[in-house]
Amino acid sequence: MPSIKMVKVENLVKRYGQNYALNDVSFEIGEGEVVGLLGPNGAGKSTTMNILTGYLSSTSGRASVGGIDILEDPIEAKRLIGFLPEQPPVYGDMTVEEYLDFVFDLKGCTLDRTSHLEGIIASVKLGDVRRRLIANLSKGYKQRVGIAQALVGDPKLIVFDEPTVGLDPKQILEVRNLIRTLSKNHTVILSTHILAEVQAVCERVIIINQGKIIADEKTQELTRTIEEGYHYQVKICGPQRDVLAALSKLHGVKNVVATGERDADSYAYVIETLKGADVRKAVFSLCQTKSWPILGLCPTGTDLESIFIRLVDKSNGADDASDTKQKRRAH
Repeated sequence: MPSIKMVKVENLVKRYGQNYALNDVSFEIGEGEVVGLLGPNGAGKSTTMNILTGYLSSTSGRASVGGIDILEDPIEAKRLIGFLPEQPPVYGDMTVEEYLDFVFDLKGCTLDRTSHLEGIIASVKLGDVRRRLIANLSKGYKQRVGIAQALVGDPKLIVFDEPTVGLDPKQILEVRNLIRTLSKNHTVILSTHILAEVQAVCERVIIINQGKIIADEKTQELTRTIEEGYHYQVKICGPQRDVLAALSKLHGVKNVVATGERDADSYAYVIETLKGADVRKAVFSLCQTKSWPILGLCPTGTDLESIFIRLVDKSNGADDASDTKQKRRAH
């Protein structure tokens, strides 16, 4: 992780009466990182973003951007932040140029107005609609305008809250490509419940559920947070009984099941491994020795979506068990 901390959240709590939207949330984000804040609806993602960007106060805890406490010095902290809420804060009765000019003044930006805004319009690809009323733009272009306003002032931290909700597939790809481009010069936080979004653009994932962080890992290393081993589906041309017996004896294999599925003259098997074991090379070596052609080998249940569901279910189960213990003590 980079040594310079752009974002630091310490023991953040947000409570409404007896209900916790956030419960002791802590994390750090280094300068230049692209981090996905992931969680189901109502998990606390937007609450975290709203506190971090100064739109909402916390019950307790601290949040700082670039070393500046967001509650103690909100004006200076906000100078470092560009924020795109789930609903873009645009004015339909302004043209794109008028709106960006208005945001430039609103933020008290001291950069060269013409070159700065022209650069943003070019990077977000708004040149074709720059003189059109925002009210007459498609949702995809309105989203681009929302991203453009977040870039005014060249903030060090850019926060996106559900940036592709309601967009068509082409628009989604365009926004993702834009976020990748922005990540070269900015720290980016992407809050979403869409897992493909995180896999496409984020190098690190923070998963939040019921107001608590349940995972904080590099995207490619998230599978290590799962207690169970990997699952692979393999299609092998060979005698089913012999293949089953041979696969079962490989080091790191916990269980092998024949699915009954056939593809040409091959049978399909699901291999479950021990925690942390990767048996793919061993499977290939075995099949080469036995002269059993392999028609396919791929992991199953280790994609981000499956991991997310398993982590959330595990978290919910732990919380339910904790509630049960507390009720028993009360009685």
